[in-house]
Amino acid sequence: MTYAWVALGSALGGMARYWLVLATFPFFGPVFPWATVLINILGSFVIGWFGALTMEGRIAVPAEMRAFVMVGLCGGFTTFSSFSLQTLELIQKGRVELALANIGLSVLLCLGAVAIGYWLGRGG
Repeated sequence: MTYAWVALGSALGGMARYWLVLATFPFFGPVFPWATVLINILGSFVIGWFGALTMEGRIAVPAEMRAFVMVGLCGGFTTFSSFSLQTLELIQKGRVELALANIGLSVLLCLGAVAIGYWLGRGG
């Protein structure tokens, strides 16, 4: 049943992302991906807020609800939220070097991967 909740959250998160891109495009235009930055910030806020609110018994919610919001909704909206939460947790644990490595590797390798995928998609 948890998979169904994740699937539903993913669908809603993806639709919310698409709606927000369309709604903000007239304001931001195509020059810089401001909508994506906004989406990443919102998703990071939601996963941080909901994760903290429901961790360690502060507010008890079923595991399926956490999966719906944190994996499904936030994951469908943006995976940047997971990256941000994991980086924050490393910093909070005093593992700043790992947090910086996570930031550097994620940005550089993902940018490289998207460049390679784009290149291959265009026919190499």
